[in-house]
Amino acid sequence: MKYVDEFREPAKAEGLYREIAKLSQQLDKPIKIMEICGGHTHSIFKYGIEDILPDTIELIHGPGCPVCVMPRGRLDDAIAISQNSHVIFTTFGDAMRVPGSTTSLLQAKATGADIRMVYSPLDSLKIAKENPNKEVVFFGLGFETTAPSTAFTILQAAAENISNFSMFCNHVLVIPALQALLDNPDLQLDGFVGPGHVSMVIGTDPYQFIAQQYHKPIVVSGFEPLDILQSIWMLLQQLLENRCEVENQYNRIVQPAGNQVALKAINQVFMARETFEWRGLGDIPYSGLQIRPEYAQFDAEQKFSIPNQKVADHKACQCGEILKGVLKPWQCKVFGTACTPETPIGTCMVSSEGACAAYYKYGRLSTIAKKTNLETAKVNISQEPLPACGTVS
Repeated sequence: MKYVDEFREPAKAEGLYREIAKLSQQLDKPIKIMEICGGHTHSIFKYGIEDILPDTIELIHGPGCPVCVMPRGRLDDAIAISQNSHVIFTTFGDAMRVPGSTTSLLQAKATGADIRMVYSPLDSLKIAKENPNKEVVFFGLGFETTAPSTAFTILQAAAENISNFSMFCNHVLVIPALQALLDNPDLQLDGFVGPGHVSMVIGTDPYQFIAQQYHKPIVVSGFEPLDILQSIWMLLQQLLENRCEVENQYNRIVQPAGNQVALKAINQVFMARETFEWRGLGDIPYSGLQIRPEYAQFDAEQKFSIPNQKVADHKACQCGEILKGVLKPWQCKVFGTACTPETPIGTCMVSSEGACAAYYKYGRLSTIAKKTNLETAKVNISQEPLPACGTVS
């Protein structure tokens, strides 16, 4: 397949592996690299990348899954809105089975709530047009990747004066979350693999503070196996040369200043909340988006009464520690036993970008033993094309 197979060639992967091994020997110390995006985590385990890396290189899975970082209280708010008899609640499929404090959207649907899965916020707008006597609410989720599409949808609703459409906004921002991680003294990282899809929107310039203030290298990466291997190689080169820079491996897609049209739409419709709660990370200032007062008629939080309460995680769930990079999924006591994709206790198991889901789906329990079998990775790299990063990247 043109423009895909080129990024999965086993011979090139073997060459990159050998160069990575050489650099790790020259560094001669343990290296911890965090891949921020859940799409990268799934690529890493699908293609066996972690299995072939030298023992001195450890990949830490970051909080780049917006469904995973959603606190239980916000899920309870969404469920409360959906249970209004005059509401049609629309959502991406990722959020359907995520457990709140007592139930999930899927269970609420089974008990009578009109909840529909959509593939785009424009689908929700269409449903609103077709059901003028109902209030149609879209569950807005995602980092900067999906925020432009919801912004443009609200602008379209305003242009067409569709008064029965609104959005429950839970968009989050990657930069404040990274700053919160870097300020955590318990998490010692040597570098970052930067999120490709988010960076398509915001560009690479916003990451400069990581290099300048925290003296950590970051390489924005694509999602194919050769992309990720090259990004790790680039990080090791920086560490060996004692450099701390923002580098762009994904330059076929990502530009330094990002997508100005998308950023303009985000800034026109949304503003930063003073604070927003993240699962595992707590309250982070200016890390979430809310709808501007000019578009308050499309803000579900203004239209509906919601509980708006903080709810502690399930006692057995350790999603918070996994999202912070403190624990690996297989270190959670309920991973793969009480907590599975069919019966999830935490968000990391149910989301298509969750680290627990990646471990479970691709059977990487062997990573506990830390295999370094290059031939296995070469087979994995030749597999079927990787699915899209997901609706909430």
